Amino acid sequence: MDTNHFTELREKMVSHQIQSRGIVDENVLEAMRKVPRHLFVPEGLIDLAYLDCALPSTNGQTISQPYIVAYMTEKLHLKPSDRVLEIGTGTGYQTAILSEISNFIVTMERIPDLHQSAKIRLEKLDYKNITCIYGNGYEGFIPGAPYDKIIVTAAAPFIPESLVLQLSPNGRMIIPVGTSSQELVIVTKDELGEITKKNDLSVVFVPLLEK
Repeated sequence: MDTNHFTELREKMVSHQIQSRGIVDENVLEAMRKVPRHLFVPEGLIDLAYLDCALPSTNGQTISQPYIVAYMTEKLHLKPSDRVLEIGTGTGYQTAILSEISNFIVTMERIPDLHQSAKIRLEKLDYKNITCIYGNGYEGFIPGAPYDKIIVTAAAPFIPESLVLQLSPNGRMIIPVGTSSQELVIVTKDELGEITKKNDLSVVFVPLLEK
């Protein structure tokens, strides 16, 4: 398959799966059009890269459905100046989407193979505003804190206090919460440090492990 073919598939993905379901942020839509999702899925699944579904990755992990990637990204209300922390690099696809919109991304991955392969992949694609950290994202990454936006791509049984503490005043976090059933929760911190939590959308993510 040639480059033009993948470009057409991304356009169809955006128009049929994302715009049609209510995503309106032009920065998010443009990022979804630009990032080559087929380079972030296992080689044997390239033909499925632009379908409206999650796909298996390695080490028992998954790469999220394109709509969910767009949805969570839009809910962050990203700005170019934002310092963003991502918990759960995975293959790096969500990381690349964030990188297209904001100028400073820290992404954490606890599985060594995933961390290393995503780091190499993102470097080959010439993303220069991403710092890949190998470690357990449950505790966040204090050296880069505070963060204007935090996105968690694995489900925690409750919202880790460590992440809330690393959120800037007027910051915003989106995280799947739950075990047998999960919901996206949007956490906002006002300028005085007061926290507000809002349940948003039912989802299914792999678990965020504390240790």
